[in-house]
Amino acid sequence: MPANRFNGYTDYEVGIGLRVPHYDHILSKKPIVDWFEIISENYMVDGGRPLKILDQILDQYRVVQHGVSMYFGSAQPLNRDHLKRIKELTKRTKTPWLSDHLCWGSVDGRYTHDLLPLPYTFEAVRTTAERIRMVQDFLEIPLAVENVSSYAAYNDSEMTEWEFLNEVVHAADCGILLDVNNIYVSSQNHDFDPMDYVNSIPAERVAQIHIAGHSKFEKYILDTHDHPVLDPVWKLYGRAIERSGPTATLLEWDDNIPSFDEVHAEALKAHRFLRAAETAMSVGAGLREEAHV
Repeated sequence: MPANRFNGYTDYEVGIGLRVPHYDHILSKKPIVDWFEIISENYMVDGGRPLKILDQILDQYRVVQHGVSMYFGSAQPLNRDHLKRIKELTKRTKTPWLSDHLCWGSVDGRYTHDLLPLPYTFEAVRTTAERIRMVQDFLEIPLAVENVSSYAAYNDSEMTEWEFLNEVVHAADCGILLDVNNIYVSSQNHDFDPMDYVNSIPAERVAQIHIAGHSKFEKYILDTHDHPVLDPVWKLYGRAIERSGPTATLLEWDDNIPSFDEVHAEALKAHRFLRAAETAMSVGAGLREEAHV
């Protein structure tokens, strides 16, 4: 079992996505928050209000970067200018790790600005893992890849989504940002048991977990991030935490954003799962000590 390079960050408990409607509240009220997740691309600029706000946040809080345009599965060469800007930002934020999505979304230099699922083939494993390794080596910080929600499947796939994720992170020697809401959304759209997915992930590679709300329509479920986390997603989160132990957890709320206090209260519901995992680990450690006596 590979060592988990992220297990030194267990004090990163429950975070919130840093969003524009909450800037004034955070800077004036200074709420107690374990950490904020930022979308890297929003701050890859030369100056202006975004960086001014970010520097004020960094004066008081820890920040973890999350990207939306690395497109590890795209066939085109890596964008070196983009990587240089990300690296500059990582030095500014001192993010302990960086995450982005296991997907593709660009062709011939044109960006779709969407997170498109990959075919689950061994060829895609090889090419995607190679790109992840190159990015991780260039940025010189640990990288975690996130499973995306999907609404279409490829006939050429040679394995399940979770098998593909496992193959990629093993070949790339990187971490996982496990989005349990995305797992649930995809499971309903593609008719598989989401608990099979959670139970099959290498727990030692889970660096971070995303929770969020989704919307159910007549023929599909959409990953909307516009309301509280639903019960089946909490159930998957609970199981993920049982397997991985206390893990940095981030609530995503990106549309119809309510007050900061409401978002914060929803995020803090994760604490009961984290405390349960800590208790289970303590009991397990005690039993192991007794067994050695």
